[in-house]
Amino acid sequence: MTYPADYRYTKEHEWVMLEGDEALIGITHHAQDQLGDVVFVELPQPASKISAGESFGTVESVKAVSDIYAPLSGEVVETNDDLVDQPEKLNESPHEAGWLVKVRIADKAEFEKLMSADDYTKYVAAETES
Repeated sequence: MTYPADYRYTKEHEWVMLEGDEALIGITHHAQDQLGDVVFVELPQPASKISAGESFGTVESVKAVSDIYAPLSGEVVETNDDLVDQPEKLNESPHEAGWLVKVRIADKAEFEKLMSADDYTKYVAAETES
């Protein structure tokens, strides 16, 4: 799997795409693959504050319910409402149509601290070997 080079990634398998002072956040291809078929997504309401490292929602699959952790702090400006009726978009297109939330970020330095695509690819490879 090749991960988008302009995104940044977390050890909890979330991705971030920065657009000015806003960021799209989603879960990675690896995360959706580990979860299996996604059947339900719970996301925060717009105007909610999220904090880096804290859970801001859940993804339920046929295998488990998993927390989604905020890679950045900020305010939710939009949620992907398509996932309410079509949670399978997380499986079909985790890095495009399956985005979760758009956030107005509080501190751009948090983005710089996240893993690059190369680092994330190595992290996933090491994780799957163990």
